[in-house]
Amino acid sequence: MKKISVMIPCYNEEENVVPISQAVVEMFARDLSEYDYEILFIDNCSTDHTRDLLRMICSQNKKIKAIFNVTNFGQFNSPYYGICQTTGDCTVSLCCDFQDPVELIPVFVREWENGYKIVSGIKSSSKENGLIYFLRTCYYKLIKNMSSVEMIEHFTGFGLYDKTFVKLLQKLDDPIPFIRGVVAEYGYKRKDIPYEQPRRRAGKTHNNWYSLYDAAMLSFTSYTKVGLRLATFGGFIGSALSLVVALVYLIMKLVWWDRFPAGMIPVLLGIFGLGSIQLFFIGLLGEYIMNINARVMHKPLVVEEERINFQEEEI
Repeated sequence: MKKISVMIPCYNEEENVVPISQAVVEMFARDLSEYDYEILFIDNCSTDHTRDLLRMICSQNKKIKAIFNVTNFGQFNSPYYGICQTTGDCTVSLCCDFQDPVELIPVFVREWENGYKIVSGIKSSSKENGLIYFLRTCYYKLIKNMSSVEMIEHFTGFGLYDKTFVKLLQKLDDPIPFIRGVVAEYGYKRKDIPYEQPRRRAGKTHNNWYSLYDAAMLSFTSYTKVGLRLATFGGFIGSALSLVVALVYLIMKLVWWDRFPAGMIPVLLGIFGLGSIQLFFIGLLGEYIMNINARVMHKPLVVEEERINFQEEEI
């Protein structure tokens, strides 16, 4: 009997962990009864009652497992690590807040049985904030055109991964993995399934402008060279223009020195304009350097505090 793993990352999801576990178990009993299954929750150091509820769920069903992290390792490391700890013939990554429809799992499994190694859920529309969805669309278009890897638009990681791809993820030695980029770069025999993203069932989203910016910069600095090239070309063009302006100013001053005004305003505008451009590119270069620094330090993806319902050979 083939085994399907469902990996569910969570952080402060006390209102959702019990319903999502029930929904997945009922889905297997109704639609995928011919398969064995495991459900793995990986908790990113929740501060509410999420862990207490996970302990209760795991005590009632030994096929439900849990990993508790010692601290919050971010929105990318924890899910990636969770996928790598699954033991099924394939793994489905699923959000805890019901924005990834559980009813799509049987659809993913059918495509997997048809020979696809990766089945990706692609948001064709969303009931989330319209402005956020629009900004996401702009970001995906931008990064897709800039990246040397063909990025997948509106792919959040929700999907099915064959165990051969999971083994590849386990071999990748990257302390700051970006699963969406890895799928785009190494994913083969991939099938995209469109869906409308519903609203959260309950609770409050933990994504904010900073976390969205962090995600955008991780993909930008990991999969594009455009920022560095812009800094190089922008610096060259700015230097050339500054030299031309300086020569023209010097000549005009020498020829019409008695009629040519000192004109501090143009000078100040030039200084502040070039200064702001320099600060922008210094900040952009800093993003690349932080990315390199994180990889050089090579910290572990996560540090576990506790495991529940794992066999001895899996610990």
